[in-house]
Amino acid sequence: MEKLRIVFMGTPEFAVGILDTIYKNNYEIVGVITAADKPAGRGQKIKYSAVKEYALEKNLRLLQPTNLKDETFLEELRSLNANLQVVVAFRMLPEVVWRMPKFGTFNLHASLLPEYRGAAPINWAIINGETKTGVTTFFIDDKIDTGAMILNDEIAIGENETAGELHDRLMVLGSETVMKTLALIEKGNVTTTIQADSPEIKTAYKLNRDNCKIDWTQSGKAIHNLVRGLSPYPAAWCFIRDNKLEWNVKIYETRFEAESHSHATGTILSTKKEMKIAAKDGFLKILSLQFPGKKRMTAPELLNGISFSEKAIAL
Repeated sequence: MEKLRIVFMGTPEFAVGILDTIYKNNYEIVGVITAADKPAGRGQKIKYSAVKEYALEKNLRLLQPTNLKDETFLEELRSLNANLQVVVAFRMLPEVVWRMPKFGTFNLHASLLPEYRGAAPINWAIINGETKTGVTTFFIDDKIDTGAMILNDEIAIGENETAGELHDRLMVLGSETVMKTLALIEKGNVTTTIQADSPEIKTAYKLNRDNCKIDWTQSGKAIHNLVRGLSPYPAAWCFIRDNKLEWNVKIYETRFEAESHSHATGTILSTKKEMKIAAKDGFLKILSLQFPGKKRMTAPELLNGISFSEKAIAL
C-alpha cells in the first residue's frame, strides 16, 4: 500500500469542507491549488478564495496559477511529487495536469452523475423539483464531468429545502465519499463505471440573470422550486410595480398554497402581516425577501414599513 501524496484543487466554501476532512484524517497534502486573487465588492478589495484562506491557516503549500498550461506552474506542480490529485469545484484542467500523478486525478461532483453535469448541480436539482440527489467521485477526462465514476452516495431533498441547506448537507456527504474513495485508491481496490449518455440527461447550466428571474405565469410549485433552488445565492428575483413605483426585488423563501382564484398572475395580496403573489394555480406566500438598498427581511418586517395598493403586481 503506497502512501498518498495529495494535491488538492478547489475554490469555494464547498471545497473547504472536503479539504478539511482530508487534512483532519492525516493524509499528506503536498500542495493546494486555488483561483488567483481578484477584486470583489463595491470597494473592489482583493478577495481570497475560501480554499486559500484555509490553506494559509493550515500553512499548506499554495499555488494560484492564472494559466494552467504555463510551464513555470507545471514545473512547480511536478516538483510537489504528488501521486494523486483531488479536485472539488475548481475549473477544467488541461490533460497535462490531470494525467500528471501516478494514481490520476479525481473530482467530487455534487450530483448523481451523469445527471446534472455542469456548474450549478445543487441549484438545478432543486429548481427541477428532484426529490433526491447526491455526490459522485470520478476520474477526470478531457470533457466536463464525464469521466469514469468511482463512487456515488445519495441523499433525499426536503420539500422546502433551500440550495444553501442542501449545499451544507452535500458537503458532509461529499467528505465521506472522498474519504471512501481515498481508501480505495490507497489499497489499489478501485473499480470504475463508465457514464451512460442519453439526450434525457439533465444539465446544471451556469446561473445567470435570465434563468434566475421568476416567471409568474409558471405553476406555483415551479416558482417555489426556483426560489428555494436559488436561496440564499444568487437569489430568485422579479420586478414589483405599484402605480408609478417599481423595485427589483430578491425573494428568498416562499410556501406554495394551491387554490383556485380569479386574480391575474403576479397580483400581490397583502395585509399588515402577510404577503401573497398569485400564480396560475394558487398563491406564493412570501416569507422573506429583499428590496433594493435594504437588508433581507421577513414579509411582516417589510409590511411594517410599506403597504401595497390593489394595483401592485409582480412582473
